[in-house]
Amino acid sequence: MIPNSELQDLDLIDLLSERHSLLRRITEKAWNDQSEIYISNSEWYIMARIYKKRPTISYVTKNVEISRQAIHKFIKNLSAKGLVEIHDVENNKKEKCVQLTALGEECYEKNINLKAELEHKIAEKIGSERVALLHDLLKLDWGIEE
Repeated sequence: MIPNSELQDLDLIDLLSERHSLLRRITEKAWNDQSEIYISNSEWYIMARIYKKRPTISYVTKNVEISRQAIHKFIKNLSAKGLVEIHDVENNKKEKCVQLTALGEECYEKNINLKAELEHKIAEKIGSERVALLHDLLKLDWGIEE
């Protein structure tokens, strides 16, 4: 982790990256400190894409910034942990779809609460107005799509 004094010299891209990495480490540790089920950041990322949905694995592959092979490995790991189920797609022998199990949804929702607690701590430190402003700024169309 970079000391706060060194953050002052970073450009926007590197600042966002540093803060993102820090927040991911904190949320991953918070989860793993209170749960028997280890879930990596990449697995959380995939779970977020399938929460309350039943997408095909190819849809997940196209919409998650992880290699196809890694996504298949993570989905297999999530399945082995009992967090996702893989099903055949009706009228399609090649395609499979994936959805969270009841346990997967429970874990995902607990993690949402852990992230909300962290956001609350940040708001206590920098102010809820600034957190709301940051939310709004990050949601804006920056006109920089690939």
